[in-house]
Amino acid sequence: MDNQDYNKAENAVEKAKWTVNDYADRAKDYIREQREKNLEPTAEGWMNRAKENVSDAWEDTKDTVSNAWEETKDWAENAWDNTKDAADDAWDATKDAASDAKNEIDKATN
Repeated sequence: MDNQDYNKAENAVEKAKWTVNDYADRAKDYIREQREKNLEPTAEGWMNRAKENVSDAWEDTKDTVSNAWEETKDWAENAWDNTKDAADDAWDATKDAASDAKNEIDKATN
């Protein structure tokens, strides 16, 4: 996982992290909005709004973590494939060098 993925996850968590003052300010905003709509602000309504905000942040976090997992998995698979390819190439080069050396020894001894 690269820094960009960590930053995305951290930003999602920061959005979800509300301090007491943030809660108070957001509760005041909710009360004002309800009054502007001529509706009665309720604790239940406020809790639903807070739950929606936390839920949205959780979904963002899950998406970021899932994307980071997929990218990391792809990177690991590519690294493994590249390692296997390099090992196969090294094996082939070693076999060729051994065969060339054997041919040179056979020429020299005949």
